[in-house]
Amino acid sequence: MPELPEVEALALDLRGRLDGRAITRVHVAAFSALKTYDPPLSAIEGTLVDDVRRHGKFLDIEASGLHLVLHLARAGWVRWRDELPSLPPRPSPKSTLAVRVLLDERDDATAGLDVTEAGTKKSLALYLVRDPQDVPGIASLGPDPLTDDFTRARLAEILAEAGRKQIKGVLRHQGTVAGIGNAYSDEILHAARMSPFKPADSLDEAELTTLFSAIRDTLGDAVERSRGLAASELKAEKKSNLAVHGRTGEACPVCGDTVREVSFADSSLQYCPTCQTGGKPLADRRTSKFLK
Repeated sequence: MPELPEVEALALDLRGRLDGRAITRVHVAAFSALKTYDPPLSAIEGTLVDDVRRHGKFLDIEASGLHLVLHLARAGWVRWRDELPSLPPRPSPKSTLAVRVLLDERDDATAGLDVTEAGTKKSLALYLVRDPQDVPGIASLGPDPLTDDFTRARLAEILAEAGRKQIKGVLRHQGTVAGIGNAYSDEILHAARMSPFKPADSLDEAELTTLFSAIRDTLGDAVERSRGLAASELKAEKKSNLAVHGRTGEACPVCGDTVREVSFADSSLQYCPTCQTGGKPLADRRTSKFLK
């Protein structure tokens, strides 16, 4: 799933490509992706792109006072195309194409964006709104961890309010902290040497400082590594720099222990026993718990 660093890099890449370009058409190939009807998609035709921004994991293309907002969900992506056909794409269950955005013609070619979604579970969402806050998922976002609003004191409040909830789930909840998903929550907790199942309100002052630094540094470093990369390069960059997420069975880059996994119905987490759980692995995913 694209998370804060990838969506931030996508926004930066698209800002340079789309600045001053006119959106001529938006074709929806996967009708379930479109979540709004007022204003209609035709309202954005002929508008000029003013900016591309990120809200949590949402991508916001602002054009003449309207906002074309995308949430890429677990398997969505945005692909720049130097040349696209003008005819609308045919909806097909075999195609990954969900949305196509056509731009004004230049050098006898119509460039634009293909928004795709792999897999059979379709969760990608497209909104056309007058204000980003009209998107429920944006309106309910918690603080962005890379802004000045996200302070050590604010993190302390968040953890206290979460009570005995597991720290990984707290970090992943978009209404609590915006933009962190499964992968970067694993990476943050590994950097903080903290169990994913540690109760949120159990951190002492030193652990709070460590977690706050891990959040800012892990996400900040990922954003800096991604800065300037094209959309086509971002997935490989992310994967190559993960320490534990997606690396079950490999050696921890910090201590050399074997990275282990806990599987759930629709996701999994990875961790290092030596770095995070006192050297003791989780024995049973359903009934056991990590050491605090």
